[in-house]
Amino acid sequence: MLTRERIYNINRELSLLEFNKRVLEEAKDSSNKLFERLKFLSIVSSNMDEFFMIRVSSIIDKVLDDFVFQDSSGLTPKELYKEITIKAHEIAQDQQKLYLGELSTLLKQNNIYILKINELNANQLKFVQKYYKNIIYPVLTPMAVDNSRPFPFIQNRTLNIFVLIRANTSYLVKNKKQNLKKEEVFAIIQVPGVLDRLIPLPSDKDKYCYVLLEDIIIQHLSDLFNNQEIAYSSLFRITRDADLTIDEQIAEDILEEIEKSLKRRRYGEIVRLEISKDCPEVLENFLKENFELDEEDIYKIDGPLDYTFLMKFVNQENNAFKHLKDKPLPPVKPVDFIVPDKRSIFDLIKEKDLLIHVPFESFEKIIEFVRTAATDPDVLAIKMTLYRFTKNSPIVRALEEAADNGKQVTVVIELKARFDEENNIIWAKKLEKAGCHVVYGLAHLKVHAKAILVVRREEGTIRRYVHLGTGNYNENTARQYTDISMFTSNVYFGTDVSNLFNTLTGLSQPSHWYKIGVSPINLREKLIRLIRREATYKSNGYIIAKMNALVDDEIIEELYSASSKGVKIDLIVRGICCLRPGIKGISENIRVISIVGRFLEHSRIFYFKNDSNEEIYLSSADWMPRNLDRRIETIFPVESELLKGRIKRWLNIMLKDNTKARELREDGTYIRVKGNLHNKIDSQILLYEDILQSAELKNKEIKAIKSMEFVPIQNFDDEVAI
Repeated sequence: MLTRERIYNINRELSLLEFNKRVLEEAKDSSNKLFERLKFLSIVSSNMDEFFMIRVSSIIDKVLDDFVFQDSSGLTPKELYKEITIKAHEIAQDQQKLYLGELSTLLKQNNIYILKINELNANQLKFVQKYYKNIIYPVLTPMAVDNSRPFPFIQNRTLNIFVLIRANTSYLVKNKKQNLKKEEVFAIIQVPGVLDRLIPLPSDKDKYCYVLLEDIIIQHLSDLFNNQEIAYSSLFRITRDADLTIDEQIAEDILEEIEKSLKRRRYGEIVRLEISKDCPEVLENFLKENFELDEEDIYKIDGPLDYTFLMKFVNQENNAFKHLKDKPLPPVKPVDFIVPDKRSIFDLIKEKDLLIHVPFESFEKIIEFVRTAATDPDVLAIKMTLYRFTKNSPIVRALEEAADNGKQVTVVIELKARFDEENNIIWAKKLEKAGCHVVYGLAHLKVHAKAILVVRREEGTIRRYVHLGTGNYNENTARQYTDISMFTSNVYFGTDVSNLFNTLTGLSQPSHWYKIGVSPINLREKLIRLIRREATYKSNGYIIAKMNALVDDEIIEELYSASSKGVKIDLIVRGICCLRPGIKGISENIRVISIVGRFLEHSRIFYFKNDSNEEIYLSSADWMPRNLDRRIETIFPVESELLKGRIKRWLNIMLKDNTKARELREDGTYIRVKGNLHNKIDSQILLYEDILQSAELKNKEIKAIKSMEFVPIQNFDDEVAI
């Protein structure tokens, strides 16, 4: 270990805010299509919501508890919270400036108008009045706040209208001739989340006009309150602490305990208040006092509150807007599954290890693997982990079918998958009813590993087929996230994955793991051993590590140590990176880049040169304490030289990205990687083209074989020039 003065790492929360700045940069990037820019703006809002619900709430707790210790970045909770609020306010202001300025102008230039009520023509006003009366009004519930009606419960992340009414209360008494003094009454109306926020209006040809739902409601406040005088109104939105706390020590039934915790989440402490910039002081002060917030917790927004409504707008199917979106990149049939004859998926896996790289290659073969196993009469058992999956998951349907067909089906469902708990509970109960053995994860450990084991009877013996991956078994995210997975029938992988499931479902404690590493059993130790081995090669050592987040202090220390001995280290870290590169004598041999593009980088790939005996590993785990110590994760080697060469080529493409990559500087900020104007490399586009070319070459080869006019062509796995 290094003997030096303490080096402060980059703070986790501040690094996460830097990531959101990089996402916001994509919204600012004029080279992106307009709807893609709006999408990135929406993602920033969604990310910041989660940041406040999970990360900020825990820091506030520490501040309130008077914690004064410094973290590895040298900040106390109080100092950190101050930094967070400054940067969070800056991000909010940048979002507003971008939306109200450049993006709104571009929308108008493309004949898309989000209008205010006073900008509507007579025909549009008539439509709005009818829409309000028939659709909106029946859903609204105005709630007064006075001595007999306390301040109502405000749900997390809902949009609300706060109103000050000068009410004539004479209608409340029997003698209606009695004139009572007008009194000021507060009222709240929740903007219905069940209705679309952006309402299309009747428009001229080739013109697309919309109005915001909240603007329609505000326009009709007087009608809603029986013509009482509306003194003031303003929009507001709150964010609550949504970190789910479960006492697994005393919980007798983990499913029941999580269901209770989900109900408690609704009532989390308020950590942020967003209000309209023009909110009258009387309304702001009332909300501030009622929610017990400080000035820095209040975010004054010019323009719409919460840009997440833009995601639904840009995702609509409308041919008139096709030119405002990226050209689709339809997934390619996985190269390893392009074969000249029709063989079962089991025959293909038995022949050799196979890779799938989504979203460039189709996720369909993973679904097919489970579906085939569900109906194959020779399949005896299917075992699978599930972390995040869709509400109508075809994989889960196949598992139900497998149970109906008499297979032994075991499903380890992680009920504690954040914000997917309710969906996972519903499916866990359905799978149990279908006859599957359902295991709800482990106490104190989240099961984050991605694994499928199929046990098949073949010629009087048993063969195990394995699928391991870096991402979830989710057909939706497989179109948006980059992930790599591998099929194998290797007997040692089969033994290890069998042991993994026996550990998850029973009390098995394997004495030896042949191929895979498992956290919290040995994954941390395996990584440290690999890094230290590379350090022995000094300047001949080389590590490439791609992941979502690098936070773990011990791993960072090992990387510093290897770098100080001359090892070259390239890190591709999409999100949080607490390692500080560029420190002379410590981390000057470490380069960190982050790629933020049309797809979310999610794969975890670790390359070790190992004195030219190269090793490549794929993993479900980021290098974070939670992954290495508090989750069930896997790391597994890619042993096929053909597949290793393919992954090396992909890593090479990513490291040369000069379009969507940013490089981390010593001060914790990021700068765009400077590229050759005549050789722009967008790694995600180039990866797609590389895989597409490989598929086309393989199809050409098969066609030549079938026509008996086979001519040797370039190996589809040869390195593609960059």
